[in-house]
Amino acid sequence: MRKSILLLSLITSMGIIQAQTSPAITSWLQNTTQTGYYYTSGSSTPTSNSILVNCQEVSYSSTYAYVKTKGVPAYTTGPFLDGNTSQATNQNAIFKFPLSPQQNTGTLSTTTGGNIGVFINGVALFDYRDGVSWSATSSANKGGPLGGSGDGIWNRDAVPAEKSGFDCAKGHPAMGNYHHHQSPSAFDLDLNVLSTICSTYDADGLYVIDSTKHSPLLGFAYDGFPIYGAYAYKNDDGTGGIVRMKSGYQLRNISVRTHYSDGSNVADGPAVSSTYPLGTYREDYEFVTYANMDDYLDAHNGRFCVTPEYPNGTYCYYATVDAKWNSAYPYAVGPYFYGVYANRKVSSISESVTVYTNNTTAISKEDFNQMNVSVFPNPVNDVIVVQAGPFLASDVKVQLFDMNGKLVATTVINKGSTLAYFDAQALYEGTYIVTISSGENQISKTVVVQ
Repeated sequence: MRKSILLLSLITSMGIIQAQTSPAITSWLQNTTQTGYYYTSGSSTPTSNSILVNCQEVSYSSTYAYVKTKGVPAYTTGPFLDGNTSQATNQNAIFKFPLSPQQNTGTLSTTTGGNIGVFINGVALFDYRDGVSWSATSSANKGGPLGGSGDGIWNRDAVPAEKSGFDCAKGHPAMGNYHHHQSPSAFDLDLNVLSTICSTYDADGLYVIDSTKHSPLLGFAYDGFPIYGAYAYKNDDGTGGIVRMKSGYQLRNISVRTHYSDGSNVADGPAVSSTYPLGTYREDYEFVTYANMDDYLDAHNGRFCVTPEYPNGTYCYYATVDAKWNSAYPYAVGPYFYGVYANRKVSSISESVTVYTNNTTAISKEDFNQMNVSVFPNPVNDVIVVQAGPFLASDVKVQLFDMNGKLVATTVINKGSTLAYFDAQALYEGTYIVTISSGENQISKTVVVQ
């Protein structure tokens, strides 16, 4: 009996030790001091919301990781110029993710309205939908923010439909629940800029797309499998160089909306027109299989992959973009989950857990040397902007020196964001040096103030 107890204890301990290295535990951005900011329409000066950003605690058992978060990002949110008067509010959430997610071999679960995943900064991921669909009776879109109820047959895609209501980081709140439907990267950093909101309300996002590096792990879907950014190893065994992961979905060649892509005859939606162009509805897309092309994703928007965090491989989703870095349907996960789905938001933790503490306070030398740092505009006369990326898992100190080596100002780029600012209007004209440092690592850039 005693041997059995000892063996059970050993197995449990081994399970916990193995769990400690799981990216589902170690990847979350933790914070207990920094609070967030938001813009209001008409003011380009951010206001503090006094809500802790990122995740406040991560704990784990041998089978699950638990994440406590307020659901607010480190990057500035808002404004939302489509009439949405909500702001990001404290979600006070606990999420429970399996450490060993499983493929669903039975009836697949469709993605749902509301949360379908969580980014590593604790912010919610939604799927394509905004709750609006075509109503044949009314000959108009109904539901969601429009009120009423649509037929649920031709379902509107939130990404193009609600573009005017997304902030610079491509997010917005639903009754206070700030979320992204798409890649959490700023509009103004896309190769084809679809929204000019960043020009007035400058912000960043969780990461900066970089075509030369494997994208960071951005979050986890509600089936427990990880979500990565847009670029990865071409081949699923971790070889082939870095390429853009491509959605297997494409717009159908149709002029009327009478059938689904599988040939099903359904109630008619609006004809394709300038008012209802292709891409207005999810059903405007069809899935195409690209044989022997690993950089095209499956019908769930994922594939088996080897990544820096999963050297032995796992199933991964990707936050897909097109060649111009504009968000590409189905954007992250969907329209079906690959794995076994569950509602991951729980009200409490009902098992014994260990609190995970990330003691890393500096970026590794390798990652620091691969960091892209930009200082702009240059020359400058109002605000110096410093951007570091593609992704920061630790805080980075930013200092401004004059040419005599005198320290003029100090700030921080907080983990989960990529931007820092210096007010140049109070500076004398001349050349200044911006240093970005983490631990013993440092990068210097010059900027001219006019």
